[in-house]
Amino acid sequence: MNFHPQLAILGFGTMGQAISAGLVEATGYPADHIHAATRHPGVARARAEALGITLSNEGTTAVKAAEVVLLCVKPRELKGLLTKLTASGALDHKPLVVSIAAGVNLEFLTAHTPEGTPLVRAMPNTPCSIRRGMTVLAAGPGVSEAQLAQARSLFEPLGRVMDLDEKHMDAVTGLSASGPAFMFVILESLAEGGVQCGLPRAVALELAAQMTLGAAAMVLETGRHPAALKDEVTTPAGCTIAGLMVLEDGRIRSVVARGIERATQVAGGLG
Repeated sequence: MNFHPQLAILGFGTMGQAISAGLVEATGYPADHIHAATRHPGVARARAEALGITLSNEGTTAVKAAEVVLLCVKPRELKGLLTKLTASGALDHKPLVVSIAAGVNLEFLTAHTPEGTPLVRAMPNTPCSIRRGMTVLAAGPGVSEAQLAQARSLFEPLGRVMDLDEKHMDAVTGLSASGPAFMFVILESLAEGGVQCGLPRAVALELAAQMTLGAAAMVLETGRHPAALKDEVTTPAGCTIAGLMVLEDGRIRSVVARGIERATQVAGGLG
């Protein structure tokens, strides 16, 4: 496989655009090696032109010329798309197929693609659009290490990438993909607390967002458990422990954890 394989991106919404931008702008991936296809190309044409990639409404043509196919369509659209591609012979040359559809497992992908098609399931999240994302990959049977590395290279410009067994992918969806929405609610709540105590709203939001970014970076960069980092901030009879006791009274741990559990359950039914 070439270092810069011909890439077909089917679906050119938020993630399709983020991946294209990451490859072209951050890695120097040749724009003329990327052909994106969407049912409504006019909506995203300006973005495609800015990147210099090809954009059309003809997915079959893009796939026939591709060595790597990235599926960025909604889960409910995937069966019809794969049926069409398989019937047209567009996948007969067995390109590497990477799907980001939530809840759509490798068994389903295998059943709707030609026998022997190398398949990788991926779950990115929306911070990928600013290259601070998290993507988890699960390789299908027969996928070589070189092919898995090729899949990784699509997402590495967008943030961190991790490989896991497919059995974890619904939980990954509930935590990593749904998680940003949970954090936005928490950020909003933190800022509201600041406003309640007299801070201007814009100031409170900036403080809350930067504080959250810094706290997350401390966990990632030090490798220390969040509980240990929390204890360092929590002095006896201080303001931090007073605030933490209120959060514990509200069962914040179980509420957040149950939210992840519920999102995981729903993710398992999306496919």
